[in-house]
Amino acid sequence: MPAHSSASNLGRLSEIAQVAVRHGFGYLLARHHLGDLIPGRRKLRLEESVASERGHHLRAMLEELGPTFVKFGQLLSMRPDVLPPDIISELRSLQDDVKPFAFADVRRVIQEDFDQSLERLFLEFDEQPVAAASIGQVHRAVLPNGHVVAVKVQRPGAPEQIESDLSLLYQAARILKERVRALDFVDVRAVVDEFDRSIHRELDYHQEGRNADMLRRQFAADPHVRVPRIYWTYTRAHVLTLEFLEGTQLADLGSELSREERRTLANRVAKTWMEMIFKHGAFHGDPHPANILVLGSVDEIGLVDFGLVGRLSDEDMGRLTRLFIDAAAGNVDAIPQRIHDLGVRCPPEREQQFALELRESYYRYYGASLAEIDPLQVMREVFTMIYSLNLRLPTRFLILDKALATLASVGAELAPDFNLFEIAKPYARDLVRQRFSPERVVRRARRDGVELARIGRDLPNLVHGVLTQTREGRLEIGFVHKGLEEAIHQVSVAFNRLVIAFVVMGGLIGSSLIGIFAHTGPKALGVNVISVGGFVLSGVLGLWLLWGVIRSGRL
Repeated sequence: MPAHSSASNLGRLSEIAQVAVRHGFGYLLARHHLGDLIPGRRKLRLEESVASERGHHLRAMLEELGPTFVKFGQLLSMRPDVLPPDIISELRSLQDDVKPFAFADVRRVIQEDFDQSLERLFLEFDEQPVAAASIGQVHRAVLPNGHVVAVKVQRPGAPEQIESDLSLLYQAARILKERVRALDFVDVRAVVDEFDRSIHRELDYHQEGRNADMLRRQFAADPHVRVPRIYWTYTRAHVLTLEFLEGTQLADLGSELSREERRTLANRVAKTWMEMIFKHGAFHGDPHPANILVLGSVDEIGLVDFGLVGRLSDEDMGRLTRLFIDAAAGNVDAIPQRIHDLGVRCPPEREQQFALELRESYYRYYGASLAEIDPLQVMREVFTMIYSLNLRLPTRFLILDKALATLASVGAELAPDFNLFEIAKPYARDLVRQRFSPERVVRRARRDGVELARIGRDLPNLVHGVLTQTREGRLEIGFVHKGLEEAIHQVSVAFNRLVIAFVVMGGLIGSSLIGIFAHTGPKALGVNVISVGGFVLSGVLGLWLLWGVIRSGRL
């Protein structure tokens, strides 16, 4: 990283530290020896925030820091393995609404992407955006063929600003990893890596268009759900053009709907997502009220904003199905393996605690029939238990969990007696029946048979190759060491400090000997000048070494 970039990041980190102090997190900086990030070493507020208020303070802090940090907070809202439930709940309400950028910039972005003027591309183009966010904003327009469209234009300089903020987050992650032992249970760098991938997906308007096309195909024959068509001729890297849906956001609904209409609407939204999850295995990852429109009636909805889409493979659905069945059969001993199959990794030292938690959670299902068990509830309980042990779910399941939690919240806002799990039961049961239908079993057996035959055909050649390499002395076994980089870095730092300590000690001893035995040469205060210089240099090096140890928090 260039020196000027590092200096700039340090300055920005100091600003963030000051914002954290203003929002009541000074005690955390003091506790983890991060006070040196505060200019002037101001006295930190040491009172700890009330647990019920810390989520609110963190949300307000992220909103003050700007759009990239709001999006980072939205990512953290999908990480219950990192943050406690009260903070997760507060972060899920984060929205990246920002001030729209100037229409002159909109015109310039479109002209640069299409190499044509806005007037040649569109018959009409509203200057006032209908929505604005951190990455882009949406304008209503009319194509030459008369079709009304929504044109999503990327904010000028958004990629560069995001890269700058990512650089800052990576530097912050390094500092937290080095100094905050309380975060040893989480790979902070990996969290930033995940955000890096997520934010770059949102910058890719072609990917968002493909997501919309996929969901549109899923609901092509459904009269209750509309997904806008993508106009690929009018789509570029920084401009996405899609069908304009005329409707009212769930977030803007007032008291004009009756109680029965609100219940119908809540059920329609839930059924739409259950069909995406259980029937298609691909689902809109952010069912926020601003992304769902009420169209002609409460039983007809439209979806917008396709930057976050979750996907579950056929194998994922099979693994979830086997988890449901084992829970219903009381086969608790098999559940750890089922969860391992989902991609969850448990450290050996926590396997016993993991098994005990599972037994406590699932013995209450013992003796229940499959029809009596709510598969979605089982899934949420598994996820909650995994989070409580600070284990990590694969990203696709985190997106699923966030979508389910948001759906439950949206449904409860519309109808207080809404129960997402009741809506999900028939879909999940159909999934289980389909997985074990005779046709499915035969198809799976045929596929597995073909795979086994292929393995059997290749096995003699593989064995012959290994034996040949062994006989000729060409067999090589590679070892991959994970996590050694940090240990090597710490050993290097400790060794450097030890060398400096020896230099300081040698300087002090040498200067003392010169002061005792040197009777000639210039003197200062009755002591040989060389001896004084040695004492001063050793003292400076000693203070520098002490300051480094104090800053690391490992005194």
